[in-house]
Amino acid sequence: MPISVRPALPADIPAIAVIYAHAVRHGTASFELDPPDETEMARRMAALRDADYPYLVAQEDGVVLGYAYAGPYRPRPAYRNTVENSIYVSPDARRRGVARALLDALIAECESMGFRQMIAVIGDSQSAASRGLHESLGFRLVGIAEAVGFKHGRWLDQVLMQRALGPGTSTPPAPRP
Repeated sequence: MPISVRPALPADIPAIAVIYAHAVRHGTASFELDPPDETEMARRMAALRDADYPYLVAQEDGVVLGYAYAGPYRPRPAYRNTVENSIYVSPDARRRGVARALLDALIAECESMGFRQMIAVIGDSQSAASRGLHESLGFRLVGIAEAVGFKHGRWLDQVLMQRALGPGTSTPPAPRP
């Protein structure tokens, strides 16, 4: 069965929590140092969904392989048309197109919701796979904040990449709450 992407459900939280815990413990995509428990992950999902942001999972044969969501880029009202994306894939499912399927679907969902810009905040300038994925889907490098995080015994950069959504800046945005 091929990989499918669908809206995340509360029942997906155990799998999401396991995927994220691995990323926190072993990777640099997240600058968190201790993985949150399922209760906290459920709270975070509910907060995003209640604020009308998309939260998706990729699955194959009923098994969650990864998840992605968009959330506010910054809390100030002028940023309300810009989202930040997050993508996490199970270590067993990497290099199988899961991240691409999730990001493709997330971009489409954000465009349908009227968002105009998407920012990728990549947690390590050495993350060639994440940078390459984003670049292949129309993101461009807009900056690198050097040595802003310290994890796994080393300083980490933060890479910012940006992509226009829908009409981008060619027209004013529709009113958002």
